[in-house]
Amino acid sequence: MSDRPTRVAVIDIGTNSTRLLAAEVLDGHVHELERHTCVTRLGRGVDLSGQLSTEAIEDVCDAVGGYIALYKGLGIEKVVAIATSAVRDAKNGGAFIAELRERFDLNARVIAGEEEAGLTYLGATSGQTPEVPTLVCDIGGGSTEIIVGRGDTPSFHASLQAGVVRHSERHISTDPAGTSELENLAADVHQLIRDAIANQPEARAEAGIAVAGTPTSLAAIDLELDPYDSERVHGHRLGLVSIQKMLSRLASVPLSERVKIPGLHPERAPTIVAGVVILIEVMRAFDLDEITVSEHDILYGSAISLARDSG
Repeated sequence: MSDRPTRVAVIDIGTNSTRLLAAEVLDGHVHELERHTCVTRLGRGVDLSGQLSTEAIEDVCDAVGGYIALYKGLGIEKVVAIATSAVRDAKNGGAFIAELRERFDLNARVIAGEEEAGLTYLGATSGQTPEVPTLVCDIGGGSTEIIVGRGDTPSFHASLQAGVVRHSERHISTDPAGTSELENLAADVHQLIRDAIANQPEARAEAGIAVAGTPTSLAAIDLELDPYDSERVHGHRLGLVSIQKMLSRLASVPLSERVKIPGLHPERAPTIVAGVVILIEVMRAFDLDEITVSEHDILYGSAISLARDSG
């Protein structure tokens, strides 16, 4: 074991948000120095066009430039930038990665669903190793990772082509969403999960951890947090019945009212309904009545992995 922490920075370029974690890592424990999220919606329109838009790329580059300026004075020893679903799916994803390298001397890499699942599980379970089969659910903008594990390594994972941006664009065209739109969205997600876990004996769980913006937003709404408090959100438990009630509340009002709901960041309001539907369908598929919300996600997993590699 190392006797001193390693200072690392992780930039996560997701379909819905671009995020930074600068941290000290020692023996698998992460101490945050800086953590920031910017909703950039890189994946807007990718499901239909197959391309990252120029505007979306510029929004991400603005965020990345700001993050680099933030961590430059922190004595960071290792940096990793990862890109997930939207860049995987887009025809011009490679050109976007090349642009990041040219503009910022940043060697971002597109990670496959399997690596994304492993890093997410590592992060989500870093505080406490699961003693029973535990589902880790990461609802992203373009994909949803479902991972089941017990102990240090996952025994099952699947990357679903279901996400808050992708499924908002695919199924919701009215404001607020119509009943048939929500039913079709739920049916789509249900089928994707069913196909992924069919005939997979390891795809069963006795407990659940949910990471990313949808569950953390629901925890903040449940706790009526204003401003957001990550320490109160982390470890908060949400029951399925409570989540269903919040879906009814969120889906029944137009966006102009949804943005005012205490605990919900206005930038997450346009896609939160799809995210909650996805979460409910995942919990139903795994017969979970409750999930634990975690702030420890792929950022933590990437930071731990990077520190290990540098050791």
